[in-house]
Amino acid sequence: MTKLHELAELGQAIWLDYIQRNFLASGKMQDLIDLGVRGMTSNPSIFEKAIAGSSDYDTDLADLISSGLGVEEIYEALAIDDIQHAANLLMPVYKNTFGADGYVSLEVNPNLAYDTDGTLADAMRLWQTVDRPNLMIKIPATKQGIPAIRQAISAGINVNVTLIFSLERYADVIDAYLTGVENRMGTGQPIDHIASVASFFISRLDTKIDKALTNRLAANPDLIFRVNPLLGQAAVANAKLAYQYFRSEFSSVRFKQLSAQGAHVQRPLWASTSTKNPAYSDILYVQELIGPQTVNTVPQETLDAYLDHGDVRVTIDSGLAKAQQSLAAIEKLGISLSEATQELEDEGVAAFAKSFSSLLDSIAAKQEAFK
Repeated sequence: MTKLHELAELGQAIWLDYIQRNFLASGKMQDLIDLGVRGMTSNPSIFEKAIAGSSDYDTDLADLISSGLGVEEIYEALAIDDIQHAANLLMPVYKNTFGADGYVSLEVNPNLAYDTDGTLADAMRLWQTVDRPNLMIKIPATKQGIPAIRQAISAGINVNVTLIFSLERYADVIDAYLTGVENRMGTGQPIDHIASVASFFISRLDTKIDKALTNRLAANPDLIFRVNPLLGQAAVANAKLAYQYFRSEFSSVRFKQLSAQGAHVQRPLWASTSTKNPAYSDILYVQELIGPQTVNTVPQETLDAYLDHGDVRVTIDSGLAKAQQSLAAIEKLGISLSEATQELEDEGVAAFAKSFSSLLDSIAAKQEAFK
């Protein structure tokens, strides 16, 4: 039994935040599944590195280009093939966990992040095209994305809600999930097969808040004893409070009524959990966020580090008072968490759109080269 199996016994699933064709075909992903990895996530940045940064796809690219497909159609064909392959590899996990895990995630077109109708249409099209019960469609938690999430859940689509940074937006996400399930149940359709996770992005918040704290200190060195203890505290504190909100909402009368009809909880998923600051532990955002009914999606390097020197113990409930005090102290220094998390959402949407555009440019360049 590995540490990942032990985490699963505590109620936390570890998913891999990575996808690439050779990784799937070579048996490396299967090795990780045997090790205890229970799912896989992708995003436009991951696909950009996979397709544009390797020769794995060149043979298929040549065939797709010769067939006369457009650039976006080529990308989608390549991505869907990888997603279907990953879903097939993870199907035994999906079956053995009775649909709790074994999922692979595919993101809607990032250029639709502020388009409710476009997001929903893309989600439904991808869901039907991939045609795997253990697929999750990733929809960003923008204001425009929230109604699309609600309608996708109502339509019976598994949804990975992505780019969540604030507790306020997380409340909207949970309500969208519960309302979607309620609406589906109200039409007499089954709700016991719908799965969803709420992806709370972690490390980027520390990067943002630490920079603001450092700027405060540079402007006023006398703040050193107030600022230094807060460095590297915001992200974990934010996630711990989000988990408390999750427990409250999914033990409510509202959810219990849905659960009686077969509804599943929408688990918090800790995303962006690789450590960006080398001064912090390389497993900080794994070690401090272990708890029942959670998912942590990690890149290979973070997974290896946790397997090497991580501890298997529930940590998500510890230090709650400190978490509240840290966030309050940050606010008292004139740093708005609300503004910071909105900036992070905007930056996240822009980053994925940029990666997607860069990916399409790379495919277009290969298209010209093959011609």
